Amino acid sequence: MALAVEASEHPFEDLIEILKSEKNEDKKFFSPQKLNDPRYESLPFSIRVLLEAAIRKCDGFYVKKEDVLNILNWRQQQNNAEVPFSPARILLQDFTGIPALVDFAAMRDAVMKLGGDPYQVNPLCPTDLIVDHSLQIDFSKCAIQNAPNPGGGEKQGSAAKSSPAKTQSRSSQCGGQGGCKGSCSDEPSTDTPGRAAVQIENSPILCPFHLQPVSEPETALKSQDAEFNRNKERLQFFKWCSKVFKNVTVIPPETGVVHQVNLEYLSHIVRDDGGFLYPDSVVGTDSHTTMVNGLGILGWGVGGIESEAVMLGQPVSLTLPQVVGCKLVGSISTLATSIDIVLGITKHLRQAGVAGKFVEFFGPGVSQLSAGDRTTIANMCPEYSATVSFFPVDDVTLKHLKQTNFDEEKLDIIEAYLKAVKLFRSYQNPSEDPEYSQVIEINLSSIIPHVSGPKRPQDRVAVIDTKKDFQKCLKEKIGFKGFHIPAEKQNEVIPFMHKGTEYKLAHGSVVIAAVISCTNNCNPSVMLAAGLLAKKAVEAGLVVQPYIRTSLSPGSGMVTHYISASGVLPYLSQLGFEVIGYGCETCVGNTAPLPEAVVDAIKQGDLVACGVLSGNRNFEGRLCDCVRANYLASPPLVVAYAIAGTVSIDFETEPLGVNSEGRAMYLRDIWPTRDELQQAEEQTVIPSMFKQLKDRIEKENKRWNSLEAPESVLFPWDPKSTYIRCPSFFHKLTKEPVCPQSIDNAHVLLFLGDVVTTDHISPAGSIARVSAAAKYLISKRLTPREFNSYGARRGNDAVMTRGTFASIKLLNRFIGKTAPKTVHIPSGQTLDVYEAADRYQREGIQLIILAGKKYGSGNSRDWAVKGPYLLGVKAVIAESFEKMHKNHLVGIGIAPLQFLPGENADTLGLSGKEKYSLTIPEDLSPRHELTVKTSTGKTFKVLALFENEMDIAFFKHGGILKYVARNILLQQSP
Repeated sequence: MALAVEASEHPFEDLIEILKSEKNEDKKFFSPQKLNDPRYESLPFSIRVLLEAAIRKCDGFYVKKEDVLNILNWRQQQNNAEVPFSPARILLQDFTGIPALVDFAAMRDAVMKLGGDPYQVNPLCPTDLIVDHSLQIDFSKCAIQNAPNPGGGEKQGSAAKSSPAKTQSRSSQCGGQGGCKGSCSDEPSTDTPGRAAVQIENSPILCPFHLQPVSEPETALKSQDAEFNRNKERLQFFKWCSKVFKNVTVIPPETGVVHQVNLEYLSHIVRDDGGFLYPDSVVGTDSHTTMVNGLGILGWGVGGIESEAVMLGQPVSLTLPQVVGCKLVGSISTLATSIDIVLGITKHLRQAGVAGKFVEFFGPGVSQLSAGDRTTIANMCPEYSATVSFFPVDDVTLKHLKQTNFDEEKLDIIEAYLKAVKLFRSYQNPSEDPEYSQVIEINLSSIIPHVSGPKRPQDRVAVIDTKKDFQKCLKEKIGFKGFHIPAEKQNEVIPFMHKGTEYKLAHGSVVIAAVISCTNNCNPSVMLAAGLLAKKAVEAGLVVQPYIRTSLSPGSGMVTHYISASGVLPYLSQLGFEVIGYGCETCVGNTAPLPEAVVDAIKQGDLVACGVLSGNRNFEGRLCDCVRANYLASPPLVVAYAIAGTVSIDFETEPLGVNSEGRAMYLRDIWPTRDELQQAEEQTVIPSMFKQLKDRIEKENKRWNSLEAPESVLFPWDPKSTYIRCPSFFHKLTKEPVCPQSIDNAHVLLFLGDVVTTDHISPAGSIARVSAAAKYLISKRLTPREFNSYGARRGNDAVMTRGTFASIKLLNRFIGKTAPKTVHIPSGQTLDVYEAADRYQREGIQLIILAGKKYGSGNSRDWAVKGPYLLGVKAVIAESFEKMHKNHLVGIGIAPLQFLPGENADTLGLSGKEKYSLTIPEDLSPRHELTVKTSTGKTFKVLALFENEMDIAFFKHGGILKYVARNILLQQSP
């Protein structure tokens, strides 16, 4: 993106320096050091990035000199001054990216209707969209007949044997030497009758002996076929966007998960724009955009509404944050994986209260963390509610970049530039430590293996205590951890038949085990640990029971590459952890249905069945409605629990199983050593892997290339479409804003408690057959098999509005139990939330929501505010809000109102069945106190959580979308 103003006009022109190079042409950059202000070198490194961006983008309008001075004076201005930040690029994933691009398409229509030029509606900031969230697990645990033989002899079990004909047909590529037995071939597989297997580009499966490509497992092929067929309409829309909008790049399905592609392919560390150097930075419509903080790239998650503003050239507005210095000391335990370190740090930072703050790591312990460790830690940043978790660039970062095929000349420029602007550091040198708002010290040697669960990611349990803790959870009352199972039913055992064999389920039985893409794919050690553990388990004769829904979604072809090249992928496959595709499936609720016999057994015994996954989300019912307990664990522990078949096991004293010789096998017998892991990493994580994968991304894939899409300036909306629909946000848009309406005699749509998550507000998983969204789709002549998921239909406002508050785990105090229902107060009828809201709107009645603490917790999700807005909600009155969600409410035009300290609905004696009124003054100011009056005569005050004048401007315009559209029209006016 071009600089905001030419250098000759720039107010900080005198800060421009030349970076001389013997090998390349000289580069220019803005040097904050030329301010000659001693405060610069005491600033946290993350604040230095904000300062550089403010200097570079200073134009006197969006960014003023005052903003630069405020950032430089961070010590006094933190938590006070509002400052702008213009990121270098925008990152979208398809679930949250599609509503942003649909809004852009709709904005083109709206601008044209009001006499404007739709060509001008384009992202001004480079925007990358990665299609990774639409993959569902339609197929899993298929027989792998073409997998390389890891042992060089006959495969164990007759079901795994390849026929002589097939073995011979695959021998031509590598010759079957060195133990491969001829598994490699460039010929198409004919394992699926009537269809030749298609080699999916970007996702190579390699022979572990010769690093030669072999055919994809049938599972991945089937899932990928289903994905393209199911989502063809959405993919055509994305392709239209890539053709019509300037500055939009779409990376097609099966390339990799958004965080991984961002990390491997899109991240530059230092960007070069027309000869000007500046730090890479990004905001993305995914809360885990923070993953790139591990490479020294400043970035965080924002809503689609905010990202659209950035795409149109507006900076992100933020309160100058406090920066918490997290000092790492001590040595890492040999048994602790990256996930243990991540969860240990998460617990410490949650307890320290870093919500809304920047976290920056320093101290000698940081040097022990690889780039993969750092990005894994940074990826979990949203779980402790910090805005960023920043690791400044050091020698470890440069070593990682060299390993991932950054050329030497570029590395020289990166190092020279970062040192010139004091953004490069040595963690062993305490003299380089900046000043922080506060310092938290974590001793890495104190971290031991943990899991998180059974319902929330912050509830960590030491592995040695998991059995005892789970049994305690069975007894406890229903809550954040408890299930309230009667004592006489806690030892219930239910037999069932699966494929002709009898098995038994009990409380704690594992029925889902998923090594999935989020969190772990960037870190070879944890994925290789899972593979090496699987190898030792198979060699010991241990198995995973066939009724357990196992899956392996590596996140990108790079991960498949290194676990294939290390020789462990066949062992994972033999245990059922088979590559099913590349994307977010299990963590967003797209798991394939469990076997019917398993579901029946769970229901018969009212069992607390378990899922174990190596992701970052485990809210109750998220993986599957009938799986109530879900644990987050490292990939090797996921495999271990799958082998054990239960979470109710003490790994220290109880064996995983018995080997072929009848000897009890314990976890310690198959756990890989640190030396084994390091050796595997050195042999497999090599520069050629990254280069090959980058080449494949740039070549795209055959399915995407052959996909047809329109090229018209305006998108040709199909009125019959159930995926892409022109949303109603711009209906009745005027050139001039209308003053915000006061709330008059509003009814309460929902009376909610504490920790209402964005999953409760706008589910991302499957569409229930009895839901309002299902009724709409059935009216469009779709069968339940064609429903797809809410996430896949985020481009259709009719579906998403009906899906708002459709979670089966929603606890509405009007109802008194979990259900996606509410009471239509005038009639007293219990209805689906959408049906009640629709009736209120037809009756001309305004709506509000009452809630407790932490309203809007969880993942950033646009439809968690767009849905309530289209339901007619004018305000949410809560005890507290998740910061990002509160910002989204403002951005869509819903007023976030907070009870005064010490007050809530109960202390004020509110039943929720009153009518509520409040006046919104024309001179509304940040954090304005407003008076709410009820129909029963009670009055109370609330705090309007508008943080700055920009928030108020968005609210007065009816949301940021209308604000931006009016700005475009204003710029085109003569």
